[in-house]
Amino acid sequence: QVQLVESGGGLVQAGGSLRLSCVLSRRTFSLYAMGWFRQAPGLERQFVSSINWSGANTYYADSVKGRFTISRDNAKTTVYLQMNSLKPEDTAVYYCAAKIHTTDVFTATTGVDYWGKGTLVTVSS
Repeated sequence: QVQLVESGGGLVQAGGSLRLSCVLSRRTFSLYAMGWFRQAPGLERQFVSSINWSGANTYYADSVKGRFTISRDNAKTTVYLQMNSLKPEDTAVYYCAAKIHTTDVFTATTGVDYWGKGTLVTVSS
């Protein structure tokens, strides 16, 4: 079965940077649309960013535009989230998501086929 494994979370001061990685366990990675979501305590899981199968098309939540960058390396079956100018409100568990029924960008949790276990990002003020 497909597994997604996230890494790169940690504690950082406001204004700092982190780079998250998500590795897929299968060779069909190039046919999957991929995305990142986050969930803070007491809140619903929210969309952050997604990327189409080839990496040519990306989409971002308004709250992270200009600060976060999503990318993918299909040869390494890995998707990345570069997070710059971090703010305390970015604090959350970040989850990697994969969809096999579409290769385009997506924004909803519905229809996600695989989820990672999450990696915690804490931004201090």
